[in-house]
Amino acid sequence: MRVFNIVAMFCIALVLAACSDPKPILRTDLPKATALVLYKAERRMYLFQGNTVIKEYDFKLGFAPIGHKKFEGDGKTPEGQYFIDRKNPNSQFHLSVGISYPNAADRRAAGTRSPGGDIFIHGTPRPYRFFFKDWTWGCIAVSNREIEEIYAMVDIGTPIWIYP
Repeated sequence: MRVFNIVAMFCIALVLAACSDPKPILRTDLPKATALVLYKAERRMYLFQGNTVIKEYDFKLGFAPIGHKKFEGDGKTPEGQYFIDRKNPNSQFHLSVGISYPNAADRRAAGTRSPGGDIFIHGTPRPYRFFFKDWTWGCIAVSNREIEEIYAMVDIGTPIWIYP
């Protein structure tokens, strides 16, 4: 019976290890991006260094991806010019980099409603990896390996343009 318990505990440990995401790899070997440009309709993100594209990625958006974000909970991703305003190495989505939404115009456009906030480029938790449709609440989701690269390549203050 004791051997059975040891084997059972070992199997449970293996299953739990397989379900968890590995620790993020904080890379230092990648070039720094000077700007990000995203095209929502194409689900394509470009990282630039000067006028040169140095990396490009596909991504997922909010559950209602068409149009500019107007208020909290609308499932839309903002459109316009913003900047990277924070980085979270302890994100529940592996790693994340924050986008400076909402700006003053976004707050005015929301009127009496909350414009929302906490818009990030982030990784993808295991349960969402096989979704083919947009699933976030307005964020931009990439793979965990890709957010590790993006996290290393962008600094706070990096401009980001998000187009329809």
